[in-house]
Amino acid sequence: MKSVLGIGNALVDVLVKVNDESILEDFDLAKGSMQLVSEKVASKIDKATEKYNKEQASGGSASNTMRGLAKLGIESGYIGKVGKDKTGDFFRKELEEYNIKPHLLTGSTNTGRAITIITQDTERTFATHLGSAIEMTAKDLPQQVFEQYDIVHLEGYLVQNRELMQKIAELAKAAKAEVSIDLASFNIVEDNLDFLEEYIDNNVDIVFANEEEAKAYGKGSTEDGFYKLGKQTKIAVIKTGKNGSVIHSNGELYEVASIPSEVIDTTGAGDLYASGFLYGYINNYNLKKCGDIGSLLAGMVIELVGAKIDEHRWAEIKTMLKHL
Repeated sequence: MKSVLGIGNALVDVLVKVNDESILEDFDLAKGSMQLVSEKVASKIDKATEKYNKEQASGGSASNTMRGLAKLGIESGYIGKVGKDKTGDFFRKELEEYNIKPHLLTGSTNTGRAITIITQDTERTFATHLGSAIEMTAKDLPQQVFEQYDIVHLEGYLVQNRELMQKIAELAKAAKAEVSIDLASFNIVEDNLDFLEEYIDNNVDIVFANEEEAKAYGKGSTEDGFYKLGKQTKIAVIKTGKNGSVIHSNGELYEVASIPSEVIDTTGAGDLYASGFLYGYINNYNLKKCGDIGSLLAGMVIELVGAKIDEHRWAEIKTMLKHL
């Protein structure tokens, strides 16, 4: 059975459901995007949303995907950088509770946090203060860790450190590991398009994107972005929300339906889709079935607030997997 190493920004999510979208305008946050903010701005957003109930959970795109894979029984590890604080201890403890091997690095500042603003239409917008996560460098990455895994899954959010991204690709290649990437957010793609085009073409085997990210990759055309990703990689997956997903591989297209769900919060939907898809891929299932498993996990997580699936639903998932 293949194993997966996740690499990403180690963050703790602060989840807040709001009934007024003016908070997005007040802090110039594009709805549905991920925006990097300073500690000062993060604190101001915290204060501006203090009237709402908040939940805390370990987060970061790659971390969410690793949790899903670990719950499905896949050997999983994670590299990220946290601070010497209670928040960092919380992050490590959650990895261990999910049986994910933590290869955590220690930074000099506080552990990063992602304030996740969930509007009434279930869309989520991230105001992210990276904290120690931004301190992770290419020199931090240990070759011996990469040699323990067969697939390296990284999040597009790491693109703020291009040297780090290049080192990940170099170490994965040396370890003969495949590389999987989630493009993360449309504004990240727009701002780093030239770099991502070259990086994906030269280093990536499996890519996950949603429609907006594909549109940004195609310079305004979702279809162009999708086909470009399909030509550059072994497998390209475009997640189309309630319409499911489309998979492009070796010139073939596979359409995958979503599962009926009562949408509460879309946080983690793409991350858990990747968990399900990679689980199927590791088990050598056909690509349509890989997508079906991805849809199953995504459909389950959007019925909850946050990126965690509860134990009751995990039991349902494991039963349903037998019939897919």
